[in-house]
Amino acid sequence: MDKLDAMQAFTRVVTTGSFAEAGRRLGLTRSAISKAVAELEHLLGARLLDRTTRRVSPTHAGRAYYERCLDILAAIDETELQVAQLHDQPRGTLKLNAPMSFGTLHLGDAIAEFARLWPDLKVEMVLSDRFVNPLEEGVDVTIRIGQLEDSSLIARRLAPCRRLLVAAPDYLAAHGTPETPEDLVRHRCLVYGHSTSLQKWTLTTPDGGTIRADLNATMCCNNGEVLRAAAVAGNGITALPSFITGPDIAASRLAVVLPDHPPTALDIFALYAPNRYLAAKSRLLIDFLVARFAGVPVWDRFDGREYSS
Repeated sequence: MDKLDAMQAFTRVVTTGSFAEAGRRLGLTRSAISKAVAELEHLLGARLLDRTTRRVSPTHAGRAYYERCLDILAAIDETELQVAQLHDQPRGTLKLNAPMSFGTLHLGDAIAEFARLWPDLKVEMVLSDRFVNPLEEGVDVTIRIGQLEDSSLIARRLAPCRRLLVAAPDYLAAHGTPETPEDLVRHRCLVYGHSTSLQKWTLTTPDGGTIRADLNATMCCNNGEVLRAAAVAGNGITALPSFITGPDIAASRLAVVLPDHPPTALDIFALYAPNRYLAAKSRLLIDFLVARFAGVPVWDRFDGREYSS
């Protein structure tokens, strides 16, 4: 195995923590991966990995070498793609992960257009609400919604994610419209999560503060589109992103509740590994999505109408 292939094998071992998993992702045997790493260690005169029965982890020298390998491999990838772009079009495989609802409702059309623009790029998109770390799972770009925690990943903001309290007009006509956050405990609330117990919503106040509102949670689900359908059917009040509920608000199937106390807003980010040289294929996609979702997002405007918060 040549040095570049060995470096690729080594970085996969570090990101996966396993010789076997690294081999599976590269289409090589475990023994071939182990031999490549051993050759690197012999060449460098340093131990790169600590090996235990449970997991493989980099030594101090291995971590430094790993970071340099990422830079080198990314630079090679970018150079090859730039040359290919000059000669023809960028090629290769672009691996993308995104949340389920946002992926089906909005990202699918964007990726279809991106694929049309760059037909020689193969796009592998997996939708999952589980957080996928690009460093650990071999993904080029991960799309996430929320308030980002400190991490080693690089984040680029794509669009705002405004959330609203909504309910069907028929539900409000039958049960009344809440006038304060304290009224929510007397209503049927449809919540995102895995349990109806001890649920609260964090709402904003007109002066920019936040309050925690107690709820009477009568239904929970870990999928926003299911909650949207339940709300449209008149089952209660729910708190969802406008990218899910916007069309229903425009069509008067849902009405905004407590407009002066919306749930705290989030953002939509593209996350990628902190290589010094961002791969050209990843940069193409991220630049495309930033341009696609620039300004007031399409889910917040219908027939020229924008929703006030």
